[in-house]
Amino acid sequence: MGTENKLAGKKALVTGAGQGIGRAIALAYAGQGAQVVAADINEESLGDIAQKDGITAYWLDVSDSRAIDACGAAHPDVDILVNCVGVVHHGALLDCRTEDFSEAYRINVESMFHTIRICLPNMLSRKDGLIINIASAAAASRSAVNRFAYATSKGAVVALTKSVAIDYIKQGIRCNSISPGTIFTPSLEGRIAAAGDSEQALRDFVARQPMGRLGQPEEVAAVALMLASDDANFMSGSDIVIDGGFSL
Repeated sequence: MGTENKLAGKKALVTGAGQGIGRAIALAYAGQGAQVVAADINEESLGDIAQKDGITAYWLDVSDSRAIDACGAAHPDVDILVNCVGVVHHGALLDCRTEDFSEAYRINVESMFHTIRICLPNMLSRKDGLIINIASAAAASRSAVNRFAYATSKGAVVALTKSVAIDYIKQGIRCNSISPGTIFTPSLEGRIAAAGDSEQALRDFVARQPMGRLGQPEEVAAVALMLASDDANFMSGSDIVIDGGFSL
């Protein structure tokens, strides 16, 4: 990631920072000089990342708007907000239970509404702020089989991003999204293990990647670092797809 301290003096709040993409982003930001609040519901993973320099762990249930309000009160001076939570439900529309669809929206979309709501006023007061929302290539560029609730909610994340970007662009706020393809994360490992034949499931995930491999969290973190740096000052409302050719 380099040693230029591109984010020196910045404070970042990263949700879903206990593992996978969120963890990689938190570490990348801290490595570039940011003070990072790593928020997650998993206490065990938070205990690990809290040992890293520049990172403060914060337990957060993003499905609870009051908990998000408390996080905002504890950390009112956030320069960079990264929304990196997500839940993946398997199945097509007729397989999708109402409660699954509601959960997908509550965690994948509503949580971002609440975190942005608590961080935006301070950003506006300084006329400077960055918001990055993690969406998905399964919604941004093409469909994935049996991902109805997930794809629908992540598509809403892209729309949310563009709406925030256009509404606040003249007030110093940049809002972008990243749409990863299939990334080798603990979440994906769990879905592979639950498939029954885990070796075949892994082969199937790799087979849908024209590049012939799965992505790594650090590769997504590199994009998030670029967006958070001065190199991306002219970018707002963009959705960056990083998917190993999945959308081709």
